[in-house]
Amino acid sequence: MSEPARGEEFKDDYRKALPQELVQRLARRSAWRSSAALLQDIFVLIVSISVALAFWPNPWVAGIAVVIIGTRQHALFVVAHDAAHYLLYDTRWLNDAVGRACSTVQGLSMRTYRVIHRLHHNNLYGELDPDTALHGGYPRGKAYLIKKLLKDFLGGAPALNTATNKAIRPLDDTSVKLRDEARSDRNAVIFFHLTALVLFGLSGYLVQYLVLWILPLVTVVQAILRLRAISEHGATTDFSSPLTAARTNVAPAWLEWLIFPHHVNYHIEHHLYASVPHYNLRQLHREMVERGVLDGAEVVPFAVTLGKIFAASAASPALTN
Repeated sequence: MSEPARGEEFKDDYRKALPQELVQRLARRSAWRSSAALLQDIFVLIVSISVALAFWPNPWVAGIAVVIIGTRQHALFVVAHDAAHYLLYDTRWLNDAVGRACSTVQGLSMRTYRVIHRLHHNNLYGELDPDTALHGGYPRGKAYLIKKLLKDFLGGAPALNTATNKAIRPLDDTSVKLRDEARSDRNAVIFFHLTALVLFGLSGYLVQYLVLWILPLVTVVQAILRLRAISEHGATTDFSSPLTAARTNVAPAWLEWLIFPHHVNYHIEHHLYASVPHYNLRQLHREMVERGVLDGAEVVPFAVTLGKIFAASAASPALTN
C-alpha cells in the first residue's frame, strides 16, 4: 500500500531516533495478525451475548455480560483506531471497510475519527489538540475523577472536563478526500443504527439489543475511554515532546485485556512512531529501551499512573467546577 497522501498522513515524531530499516520493518502490516486480533474480539462478543441470551432475563448474567461486552466494544474501537492510521491492511479499501465496520456498530464514524485524530497526533497538547479538554488539567482531586467515571458508567452523556469554546475542525492541510469521506461515513452510521432499531424491533429482540449492545456502549465503554485517555496523557507537566506529554502504562496481562487491549498501553511508542501497527508496539518498545530513546520518558506501572491522576488537585478552582 502506498503511503497516505499529503493531507492524510499521521506524522512520526522520531523518524531519526531508530534506524530507518528497523522502523520500516516494524511498520509492515500483517493481514493475519490484524485479522486474528479482530476475530478474538468478535469471538468473545459472540460467546458473551449467546450466554446472556441463553439465561435471559437473569440480571446477574446480563450484568456480567454487559461489562465483558463493553470491554470488547472498546477493543473494537482500538482496532478501528489502527484502521484510522491505515495500519490494519495494505489494501486501503479493506483497511477502511474493516475499520468502518468496527466503529459503525458502536455509532462512530471511523473516517470522521481519522480527521479528528490527526489533530491530536499532529498537534499534541497544542492549541488545536481536541483531546486536551478531556485529559488536560490533571490531577484534579480524587473526587473529581471518580465523579466523572461514575457518571460515564451510569450512562451520563460524556462531557468534557473543561469548556474550550473551540469547535473541532479539520487541520488546514486535511485533504478534500478525507473531508468528503468523513461526511458520507457519518451518514452511513446514522442509517445503520436507524435500520438496526427497526429490525430488532420487528424481530422482538429490541430489549435484548438495547441491554446487551447499546447499554455497554453508553456506560462501560465511556468509562474505559475516559480512564484510558487520562492515563495516557493526564498529569503530565512537560508538553514539549511526546516523550514527556504521553505515558506508557505497564500492566499485567489481565489488566491490559480489560483497559489497554491490543497493546494500546504503549502510548509513547505509538505517538513517536504512528506508522507501527499495534502488534509490533511491544517490540518497538524493547528496541527504544535498548537504544535509550525512552530515557527520561514516563514508562510506569499503571498503579503509579492511578496515583498521579487521582492525586490532590493542582489546578485552579476555575478548572475544577
